[in-house]
Amino acid sequence: MVDQGKAGTHWEDGELDVIVADYFAMLNAEQAGQAYVKARHSKELISTLGRSHRSVEFKHMNISAVLSKLGMPIIRGYKPAFNVQFAIYDAIDRYLSMDQAATEHDPTAISGVAEVGLAHKLFVEPPPVANRDPSIRIPRLERLVRKFDPTERDFRNRALGKAGEALVVDFERYRLEHAERRDLAGKVRWVSEEDGDGAGYDILSFDASGNERLIEVKTTCGVSTTPFFITGNERALSEERPKEFRIFRIYDYGPEPKVFKLHPPIEEAVCLEPTTYRASFR
Repeated sequence: MVDQGKAGTHWEDGELDVIVADYFAMLNAEQAGQAYVKARHSKELISTLGRSHRSVEFKHMNISAVLSKLGMPIIRGYKPAFNVQFAIYDAIDRYLSMDQAATEHDPTAISGVAEVGLAHKLFVEPPPVANRDPSIRIPRLERLVRKFDPTERDFRNRALGKAGEALVVDFERYRLEHAERRDLAGKVRWVSEEDGDGAGYDILSFDASGNERLIEVKTTCGVSTTPFFITGNERALSEERPKEFRIFRIYDYGPEPKVFKLHPPIEEAVCLEPTTYRASFR
């Protein structure tokens, strides 16, 4: 039952902890391919917390907004809403600090990703527009992102990286076969898997005319704007061979993955910033 005295008031920490835990329960079910009913979850929250349906639904959208900044999957249907009560950052921090496994994404545990023909679902979309306005900052959110760094997490997740690369290999072969270039489809090579890292790209492919394409794959379970690392080797190759080099950004990795491509010069498409320095004794 809705408590009218709570209308328009800030949510307390205990309330936020309850709805964050409920959100992750639904998200985990969705990722595992298990059936659940959003309306039933909302009804139980309304009864437990005394908040209105509108308030509960909007708070779910707030949680989606924060998780999208953390490079994590979000519940389909809860579009991110960024007018966020700052206390939600602390509630999500508390939850993830207690269950850090929630930030790790095993691609084999995501329902539907082993489906035959998954690459056929890929449709290349336009890349997001880089936000170059440094004045738009939320310090509390920035601290949370640093603590659960999505860039570092995706970079460490070799299983996720390999899954994305395998998806692009299949996609490139399918694309060339569809263009009636089976001869070229048979020449597509998964370079990083066959020869190891270090080439500056993951996949050797071709366009329909037979020109080489050097594809570097970056994969995340997060949204399109989730940041990613570009190595010095990759950037150098993009400058040496701009006509051939491409970055394929796989995002929302799951049963319905999405992709966009970046062409050199890379710095015109994304905001590049140094993150590490080499220390030497020369």
